[in-house]
Amino acid sequence: MARAYVKTHRHPLHQLERTQVIQAPLSQTFDFFANASNLEVITPAFLNFQIRSTLPIVMRTGTQIEYSLSLFHIPIHWRTRITEWTPGTRFIDEQEHGPFSFWRHTHEFESHGTATMVRDLVEYKEPLGLLGQAAHAIWVERTLQKIFDFRHDRVRDLLERSTSGP
Repeated sequence: MARAYVKTHRHPLHQLERTQVIQAPLSQTFDFFANASNLEVITPAFLNFQIRSTLPIVMRTGTQIEYSLSLFHIPIHWRTRITEWTPGTRFIDEQEHGPFSFWRHTHEFESHGTATMVRDLVEYKEPLGLLGQAAHAIWVERTLQKIFDFRHDRVRDLLERSTSGP
């Protein structure tokens, strides 16, 4: 896991980067991520995450996806848009409405024979200026790391189990 900080106008644009190799072919791995309903399966239960958009969602550039989640029993509405869609290679979703002042999540996929390298790069900026920066230092960064730890473990379990047979 790599972390970097990119200076913007007044406070940093944070980055969370995770790379993993899944023992499943590229087509199966990409299809799993392209199915938006799988987001509920790979998101920790404590977030009470639900997709609000009508399923199934056809993924392509311009697709909007509505979600709800809650933190400390506070409901949060989140809407993202797919801003780049390159089947089998990568896609990017960007927050249009939600808890961050900026959120861009790049998903990249690369074939490694019978396995697939999956790279997540999340660039984000918390709201509320100095208060948001303090929340990031105390809680946000650590929580995002836990969410992505869970996500990567779940993806590995689900995809590698389905390719290993009975």
